[in-house]
Amino acid sequence: MEENNGNERQEIFSERVRAGKRTYFFDVKATRSNDYYLTITESKRLYKEAGFTYEKHKIFLYKEDFNKFVKALNNTVNHVKNELLPDVDFDQFDREREERAAAKEKAREMPQDEKPQDEKPQDEKPQDEEKIESGIDTELRWE
Repeated sequence: MEENNGNERQEIFSERVRAGKRTYFFDVKATRSNDYYLTITESKRLYKEAGFTYEKHKIFLYKEDFNKFVKALNNTVNHVKNELLPDVDFDQFDREREERAAAKEKAREMPQDEKPQDEKPQDEKPQDEEKIESGIDTELRWE
């Protein structure tokens, strides 16, 4: 493998999860010696008088801790789902998101003259953002 000689760590893979006002980034990066690690970044957009800024919190996760991290995350999520909130249908959140995305797609495909006149135009996200918008799987598996 080639050496990664730049000061900036090479990004190998990235996944984005939008969660309300927060966005989570899961990035695989390479070290100079071509070892790999994961960064998990929480980004929250904050509005200030002069505009907006982003507050970011980052976790660095190294390969020797992957299994321990995934096990602890799964145990914690399962405890909340099974012990604290057993009556909540967590799949409903995915279904609602999918229904909203399908409704937006259907509205885009509808010819202008068929759209109801009393509807106000909605701010639409660029298509690439909709493709990325997804929930996180509660059972994480590392291969």
